[in-house]
Amino acid sequence: MKPPRQLASQTLFRGLEVVDAVADGLTTLPEISARLAVSVSTTHRLASALVQVGYLRFEARKGYSLGPHLIELGFKAHRQSDLATRARPHLQALADLTHDTVHLATVLDEQVVYLDKIAGSRAVQVSSLIGGRKRLCSTGVGKALLLDETEQRWAELYRQDTTSDFCNAKGESNWLALMRGYVAGGYAFDLGEDDEAIRCVAAPIRDASRQIVGAVSVSSTVQYMDAARMQALIAVVQNSAACIGRELGG
Repeated sequence: MKPPRQLASQTLFRGLEVVDAVADGLTTLPEISARLAVSVSTTHRLASALVQVGYLRFEARKGYSLGPHLIELGFKAHRQSDLATRARPHLQALADLTHDTVHLATVLDEQVVYLDKIAGSRAVQVSSLIGGRKRLCSTGVGKALLLDETEQRWAELYRQDTTSDFCNAKGESNWLALMRGYVAGGYAFDLGEDDEAIRCVAAPIRDASRQIVGAVSVSSTVQYMDAARMQALIAVVQNSAACIGRELGG
């Protein structure tokens, strides 16, 4: 009989193999059990446990996919990646200079994902979470991440963003005109599209290949961020983004 520790290790490794199989696109129990060379019943037991703790997701007729907890862990690992590590000192310097909340973000699955955040020193704080997601079309960092996309792509994303009342009120043509202006200037604003009380100035981060790999922003409540201050912050945020880009070879 195998000792308990060996059995536990074997179960752990098989569970990880199940996750790997799903990550490779296998969605059904027969497919996964064939990959692991174990019975369907054993595979079902392992997969059910992984669903219970959020490492996998199961949907009828669709099968298994990676779960929310695993995605969260991926975001945390990503935060420790080269981009976040190299950006951190520049984010801190930007927060110290402006006294506002500073975000580092990238795009994943057509959403903004916050990789890092430094809270401002203002009395009123911006509510956001590292690893949290926001809409692309109605956030400053989201628009900055889209500056290299085509107008057709902008329009597609805009039409998907049906939850943004502010965007819908502005109209697609007006929003596209704003995006053209942002492209010309190399920055982007959040003018209250995501939260009517928040204003944001953002700029894209480019790596050595000149591809946009992230965005940095300064955000504050409208009482601290009038139109004149937003204009004045454009160059400041762009400089921070450029400094981060140089860290990445850009």
